Amino acid sequence: MKKQLLLSLLAASVSAACQVHAETWPEPVGPSQSDFGGVGLMQTPTARMAKEGEFSVNFRDNDQYRYYSASLQLFPWLETTVRYTDVRTRRYSAVEGFSGNQSYKDKAFDVKLRLWQESYWLPEVAVGSRDLGGTGLFDSEYLVASKAWGPFDFSLGIGWGYLGNSGTLKNPFCSYSDSYCSRSGGGETGTINGSQMFHGPAALFGGVEYQTPWQPLRLKLEYEGNDYQDDFAGRLEQRSKVNVGAIYRITDWADINASYERGNTFMFGFTLRTNFNDLHQSHIDSEKPAYNPQPQGDLLQPTVVANQLTDLKYNAGLNGPHIQTKGSTLYVSGEQTKYRDTREGVDRANRIIMNNLPAGIDTIDVTESRFNMPQVSTRTNVASLHNELTGYPLGHEQPLQQTREDPVDPGTTEQGFFIRKDRLNYSLSPVLNQSVGGPESFYMYQVGVMANADYWLTDHLLVGGSLFGNIANNYDKFNYNGAPADSTLPRVRTHIRDYVENNVYVNDLQANYMHALGNGFYGQVYGGYLETMYGGVGGEVLYRPIDSNWAFGVDANYVKQRDWDNMMQFTDYKAPTG
Repeated sequence: MKKQLLLSLLAASVSAACQVHAETWPEPVGPSQSDFGGVGLMQTPTARMAKEGEFSVNFRDNDQYRYYSASLQLFPWLETTVRYTDVRTRRYSAVEGFSGNQSYKDKAFDVKLRLWQESYWLPEVAVGSRDLGGTGLFDSEYLVASKAWGPFDFSLGIGWGYLGNSGTLKNPFCSYSDSYCSRSGGGETGTINGSQMFHGPAALFGGVEYQTPWQPLRLKLEYEGNDYQDDFAGRLEQRSKVNVGAIYRITDWADINASYERGNTFMFGFTLRTNFNDLHQSHIDSEKPAYNPQPQGDLLQPTVVANQLTDLKYNAGLNGPHIQTKGSTLYVSGEQTKYRDTREGVDRANRIIMNNLPAGIDTIDVTESRFNMPQVSTRTNVASLHNELTGYPLGHEQPLQQTREDPVDPGTTEQGFFIRKDRLNYSLSPVLNQSVGGPESFYMYQVGVMANADYWLTDHLLVGGSLFGNIANNYDKFNYNGAPADSTLPRVRTHIRDYVENNVYVNDLQANYMHALGNGFYGQVYGGYLETMYGGVGGEVLYRPIDSNWAFGVDANYVKQRDWDNMMQFTDYKAPTG
C-alpha cells in the first residue's frame, strides 16, 4: 500500500510537469539532504554544496536503521556531517545487565570537499569520505560530479567501501597496486583507518533530482552501488538498485522526505535547517548618538565628561570607560560588553566624544580591552571624522582616516576621568549537562542551578568560583565500574556518577593572573579547583595578531582528581600496577 501511494504521487507530479512550459519552471530551492546527512539524493551523495553557513539537523527512519545527523557547511567548498545511527536489528551489548534492551548505536563523521565549481560545460565535482574512522560500519569514499539541465540536476560518481559493495566496477587504483583490490574490516573506535581509503571493490552510482513545477516539491531517482549483502543490520534483500523519493519543503527551514528503496523498503524523515551567516541578534537598542557638536574649551569639563562616560558605558557598550587627554590626542578605553561587531561600539564612542570635543584635539584613540588586557586601538582623525559625519560635497567624497593598531598606553596624562569597573560580578543560571551515545542509556543528563561569583583583587588578578545545586539527573544508570583489568591507566571521566550524587558542591574555585605581553602576545597563570573533577595549576601563552581571525596558543597543566566524597580535597590515587 505504501509503495502504491508513493508511486502514485510520483506519477501525478510527472504528469503535471509535462503540461507546463519550461520557462515557467520555478527556481530551485537549494540542495537537499541525503538519508545519511550531507547534500545528496537518498543513499548516495552528490557534488552539490549547501549555502555557506547552513546548518541542518536530519532524521531518517526505516525498518533497519534510524539516522540522526547534523550537517554544517563550514566553507563554500567544505561540508561536514556528524551522525548517530540506531541499528534497530542489533542490541548494544550481549550483556543485558550492561546495556539492557538498548539497540546498537554507531557514531560517525563525514566530510566532502568541492574540487571545482560547475561551469557552462563542466560539472561540479567533489570528493568525500563517509564514516571517516572508528568502527566504519558505513565507511565509504567517493568521487562524484553533478550537472544541472533545466529543472533536472544529474549526478554520477564512483564509490568505494559501503557505496561500492556490489563491485560492479574494477577499482581503478588496482592498476597502481594490488593492495587496492581488497579492503579490510572496520577499525577501532576513535581512530581513523586511512590506510584502507579507496581500497576494495568499487561501483558506479548516480541519479537525478527533479524540480517539479510546484516549487515545494522535488523528486529524486538514484541508482546505487551497494548490494547490502554484508550490512551490519544483517544481509538485507535488495530487489532493485533503483531508489525513488520525494522531498517537500514545508517552509524555508523545514523539509519532509519519503522514499522507496531497495525495491522493498519505505524510508521517511525530515530536515530542519538554519544559516548561521544570516542570524542576527534581536534586541532593543538605543539609537546611535546624533552628531550635534558643542565646542568646548581646552580642558575637559567634569560635568560634560560625566555625561560622556555614562553614554560610553550604556550607549557604546564600553564597561569601565576612561577618558584622558595628552597633547592633541583624546584617549578613550573600556571593555566592550554590548556589541559583537566592535566597530559599532567604536563608531558610537567617536560620536559621543565628537559632540563635546575639547579644543586642540585632532585625534581620537579608542582602546578596547578584554579582562583588563588592551586588545586594539582605533585611531581616528578628527577632521576626517567631522567630514564623515556632516557629509562630503558631491564628488569630493574621501575615505575616513582611521586605523586599527596595537594598543599604546598613553602613560601620565594631562586630564583623566573614569567610571570604575565593577570588581564584583555574580550570577545565577540554570545548567543542563548531558552526554549522548552511552551503552546504559543513549541520553544522560544532569539538571541543576549554578551560582557564580568573580572578584578582581587587582587589575590583573581575578578570583572566582561557582556553586552547583543538583536538581535531577539519570546518571544512576551509568554502571561502568572500572577500567579494563589489563590497563595501567587510572580512570579519568568514568567517575562521573560519584560526583553527581552530591546534591550541592563547589564546581570550581580558582585564581587567574592575566597580562598583555605586547606585540599580540597574552599570558595567564591559574590555580585551584579548575572544574568539577580536577584541580591543579596551569598556564597559557596566546598569540593573536591585531584583528586576526586566527590565534595560536600553548598551555600546560598539572592536575589531580578531586575526591568525590569530599570535593574540597584531592583523591589519593595511584596508577594500578601489574
